[in-house]
Amino acid sequence: MSDQRTELSQLGEFRLIQRLTEQFELKNPQSVLGVGDDAALLDAAGKQVVVSTDLLTEGVHFDLSYVPLKHLGYKSVIANLSDIAAMNALPAQILVSIGVSNRFSIEALDELYAGMKKACDVYGVDLVGGDTTSSASGLIISITVVGYADAGEVVRRNTAAEKDLIVVTGDLGAAYMGLQILEREKAVYQDSPSIQPDLSGNDYILQRQLLPEARVDVVKSLKELGVRPSSMIDISDGLSSELLHLATGSNVGLVLYEEKIPIDHTTFQAARDFDLDPTTCALNGGEDYELLFTIAQDDYDNIRNHPDFTVIGYTTDAASGYQLIAKNGHVSQLTAQGWQHLNVGD
Repeated sequence: MSDQRTELSQLGEFRLIQRLTEQFELKNPQSVLGVGDDAALLDAAGKQVVVSTDLLTEGVHFDLSYVPLKHLGYKSVIANLSDIAAMNALPAQILVSIGVSNRFSIEALDELYAGMKKACDVYGVDLVGGDTTSSASGLIISITVVGYADAGEVVRRNTAAEKDLIVVTGDLGAAYMGLQILEREKAVYQDSPSIQPDLSGNDYILQRQLLPEARVDVVKSLKELGVRPSSMIDISDGLSSELLHLATGSNVGLVLYEEKIPIDHTTFQAARDFDLDPTTCALNGGEDYELLFTIAQDDYDNIRNHPDFTVIGYTTDAASGYQLIAKNGHVSQLTAQGWQHLNVGD
């Protein structure tokens, strides 16, 4: 980011929006009219429209003492695209609104929007509108994403059936451990500002926290494999919470095998270094943005050789509850201890 500082008051709202969005070009045929008029104009072209929105608040969802604004812009878009992928749909447009205090300069917002543009370019998504307003304290980001799916292809979280297989993508717990490292180094810096942060050897888990990816590729892979999940949800608040959302919504029970939960070796070692249980980090950590879905047993052969899919359990009748089978065979009830959005500060 440039050392130059231009105050927000020097531009005004409309010129600010024009500056922040002028580098965004429309890519999708559904995007008929984007930024610059009273409203965006979209053409669904006979598809089902999937819409989601997310609100990020400084001090609650992100800490700018260690999150670069460009990374924040990228991640804020990714979090929303993940919600669309979790519906077995493909994202195409976003609308971005921000509340910003005079603590931020024009150049700072340029960095934020540069990260958003990078995400839009990587995922082929159009910025088609939004708004800016003043904020009494800190930065607030609200993003709405629009996606599309062919009729009958949308997958919900409450439609799993008994005896379905439970599948996750990627690996879990890395983003949570990345956060622990960043919080540790922040505490060290606050205590001794002369000490440089020690982030060596943790590139993977730091990237999973600061620059996650949305699993839009999984939607495409499932279609190529001829598999339509019976239910699906993204893992933003922790595996245990998402499993229980899926199970309670579908009125089914579940059996989860601890030994099947995919955990990267870097995540495992970092958890041990913090005297944490790696499985607990995978179950209760958040922001992995992987996908959790169920499939009929007949579809197992279609996905069994996919390198990024792991079967971690199966669904049962609701009366059987939510069982976690530990590596030693001990059976316990799975409980949700992941991120609770409205409990911060309690």
